[in-house]
Amino acid sequence: MIRENFDNLVNALFNESRKFYQDRLISFVLFGSVGRGVPNNESDVDVLIVANPLPDGRIKRIKEFMNVEKKLDNYFKELRENGIYTFISPVIKTPGELEYGSPLMLDMVYDSKILYDREDFFKKRLERLKLRLQQLGAKRIYAKGGWFWVLKPDIKPGEIFEL
Repeated sequence: MIRENFDNLVNALFNESRKFYQDRLISFVLFGSVGRGVPNNESDVDVLIVANPLPDGRIKRIKEFMNVEKKLDNYFKELRENGIYTFISPVIKTPGELEYGSPLMLDMVYDSKILYDREDFFKKRLERLKLRLQQLGAKRIYAKGGWFWVLKPDIKPGEIFEL
């Protein structure tokens, strides 16, 4: 039942995001527990929105995103009535910003669900990152309830590498 409730919320979130961002929307990607399909009644909905153009700065982008979130008030009310206390955690980036990379993208190589991806923009970016991680011999290790990365197991002191 929990997963079905989250699926309904995600569908509504995706539809409202497409309506709001229109031609600016490039990619819409779920990650975290909802993206893995294992939410619990307190999971947040982690979503990456890649759009262009975007306002400068995180605060302006979040204020803009509030137009999407307001449309979902009824979903949040219904979820709370069913004992699910969730919220949306958006990460909003331009394509150029994603080219610089982000630690966030490391886990997204394995734990993300792409719902929309114009011209496979995000998929191609993840494939390049995954290949680079393989070249480095990177390992994702689970310990104490979370993941961490050893990006280059054979690194030498003072050595510099790029992802």
